[in-house]
Amino acid sequence: MKTHYYLGWFGNFFPENLGRLLQEDITDRKSLAMISSNPFFYEDDGATERSWLDQAGIMFDEYHLINYRVQKEDAQTLIQNASVIFLLGGNTLKQNGFLMEYELSDLIKKSRAVVMGASAGAINMSAKWLCSKNFGYKVETSSVYDGIGLDDFSVLSHFDLENNIALVQGELSPLSEEMNIYASNKDCAVRIKGDKIDIFGNVYLISHSKIQKLDETF
Repeated sequence: MKTHYYLGWFGNFFPENLGRLLQEDITDRKSLAMISSNPFFYEDDGATERSWLDQAGIMFDEYHLINYRVQKEDAQTLIQNASVIFLLGGNTLKQNGFLMEYELSDLIKKSRAVVMGASAGAINMSAKWLCSKNFGYKVETSSVYDGIGLDDFSVLSHFDLENNIALVQGELSPLSEEMNIYASNKDCAVRIKGDKIDIFGNVYLISHSKIQKLDETF
């Protein structure tokens, strides 16, 4: 059964009930493969995300950080052997390009591992996402990028949604005619397990240009 976690960003650690769910879902703890969002930067990359798992009592036998220090073929093998795949937060565009260059997306889709993404990582897990200067990207023209496509929806993660509802709704309206969009700020999560969707924190659904706040389910 597929299990995917689309995370925002957590200031300290996972809240207790989210940590408990992760404990239940992550039963195989042989290998954690973390995919960098800034693959040229090596210092402390993934330290924050790993600390969330450590605090929740989720430890692994092996930890692997996938960036440009890892050869492409070795990176692919690490993904194929991973118990959990964690797409790190940071630079969405750089991570997207790295996934394409290293041909990791199809391997992640085929994997039986629990797949998690924080902020940029969550965005790249989705089917499509909008790159816009209004969302903090240094671009002049807005464009839609393909993500890994683990689930048939789009994600806007770790954005100051509450103070920008009208902006977000306007920007994402065209894409929302094509697919559902889950938008959230910090301390939020969308969990997909099989065909079930669970919501943690302040998460909004944008569908056919309409926006609504979703009820928490755990």
